[in-house]
Formats: sequence, structure tokens, C-alpha cells
Amino acid sequence: MKRMKLYEADDKMIDLISDNYSMLQGLGAFGIHLGFGDKTVEEVCHEQGVDCYTFVIVVNFLINGYAPKETDEKISVKTLLGYLRASHTFFLDYQLPTIRRRLEESLADGSGLAPLILRLYDEYAHDIHLHMKYEEKTLFPYVEALLRGERIPNYNVEIFSKHHSDTTGKFQELKNIIIKYLPHNSLANHQLTGTLYDIYNNEEWLTNHSNVEEVLFVPAIRLLEQKVKADDVTARITSMIKCPESTESISEREREIIVCLVQGMSNKEIASRLFISVNTVITHRRNIVRKLQIHSLAGLTIYAIANNMIDMPQI
Repeated sequence: MKRMKLYEADDKMIDLISDNYSMLQGLGAFGIHLGFGDKTVEEVCHEQGVDCYTFVIVVNFLINGYAPKETDEKISVKTLLGYLRASHTFFLDYQLPTIRRRLEESLADGSGLAPLILRLYDEYAHDIHLHMKYEEKTLFPYVEALLRGERIPNYNVEIFSKHHSDTTGKFQELKNIIIKYLPHNSLANHQLTGTLYDIYNNEEWLTNHSNVEEVLFVPAIRLLEQKVKADDVTARITSMIKCPESTESISEREREIIVCLVQGMSNKEIASRLFISVNTVITHRRNIVRKLQIHSLAGLTIYAIANNMIDMPQI
């Protein structure tokens, strides 16, 4: 059994490409240009502004099916996003139109099935456009917002993953019809064979593209969502424990009431302690909530500790 070759950052880029010509299109999606001489993968990535770790992960996944742990935090979501977006552009703007043009040329002999074949191809291309445009309109902006530290309500990567599907079905139907029914003569056969080769290659590319999204991109987004959520919680706590930027400061009486509340006293007990009415206590509590925007006892406790109203409790 042949041992799986895992590529590393110190391998030469030319060796990687020579052994795996299918990665040529991947280079373009990463924004890596040819003409890199005998430099290593790491040197090429560094010079051309590509995250080397993520590049190697994608290479080993596409070539060997090697997938990292879903908790791998070193994978760059920004790099994956750029790779997927560039892949969309390549496929929609170049590959799909090129295949259609070659298919049209192959069917130029006037075969009665030609219009149906082209219609089937156009239906397939339309489905691919819808699939990729949805990602560009919905998923990619969502990820960009996460990278900025923003959270978008009512959407997450699980919604995308749940509806993410393989779109190569019509390709299979198209290939079968061409193979079974179309070739008439040597020229048509050669042309259709070449077009079929392109279709097979692009079907494989599209499957790989979908797998990169599902196996690498989706887990990386999950980790990013968790980080943004944690950062948001941290920011809320930080904001909560700091003195609020308000034109209304906490009065001495309100400070006394906060201390009493943190000590677990009821409204009646606070009123008795401070020689005020229960209604006055309630009014002060409302003012405290309005000024601090803190609604929980835990929040008031943190605020009191942070502002030296009480000592840190012993655990």
C-alpha cells in the first residue's frame, strides 16, 4: 500500500505542483502567482501574503483527504474565505462559460439532441450560480462580520451547513447522455471526449470545493463564532464592572443600598437599616438599574467589588 505523502511548509512549491497538477487552479484561488523558482511552500506563501498553515492544510486535504481536528484554531478563516471566494469567481466566470462554449462547438454538427443537451447544461449552470451566489450574499458577509468581531442575529453556520448540498447531480446526467447517445463521427467524438474530460475534472473540482467548505470552513467558522461570543461576553462584563459613562452618578444613598442588596437584604430590611420607607428603597433600586443598566444581583456584586464597595468574597 502506497504511503500517503503529507506536504509540509519546507517542501518546495515546484515539487508539490509537479506531483499534483490539479493544485494549479488552487494556487490561483489562494492568490499565488507562478514564477516562484525553487522556493519552499513557506517562502512562497510569505512573499505572496498567504497564510502558510492554512494553505498546507487545504493542500493535504485536497490531495490526501487529510482533515485536521475541528478544534484546530490555527486555521485562518480569512484565508479560507478568500480562497473560496476566488474559487467561485474562477468557476462562475471562467469554467462554466468555457465548458458551455466547448460543448456548443462539439454539437455544431446539428445533432437533434444538441438543444436538449445545452438546455440541461444551462439548468445545471443556473443551479450552481444560485448555490454560490447564496454563499456570497449570505454566508460570506456573515463570516466577514465575525472577523470584525460582530454578531449577526438570526443566522449562524449551522443554518448554512444544514442546507449545504452537493450540486454535481446534473453533471452526472449530462455525462451519461453524451456518452450513450451523441458521438457520430471521429471529429465529433474527439471534441466531445475533450469536453467530457473538462466536465469530469470540473465535477471533481466542485466536489472538492464543497468538501473544503463542509470539512474545513464550517468548523473554522464555528470556532470563530465561539470566540466572538466569548469576546462579547467579556466586553459586557468589562462594561458592567466599570463605572458607567453617565451624566448621572451613583449617590451615596444608592451606594448604601447596593451594598445592602449584595449582602442579601430585603427591601424591608434595607428600609429598617437606613431609616427610610420601603417605597423609597424601591425608588432607589429603580434609579440604580436605570443608571447602571444592571438587572441582576450577580451584576451588582461584580460592580460593588470593582468599585471597592465590598471586599472580594472568600471562596
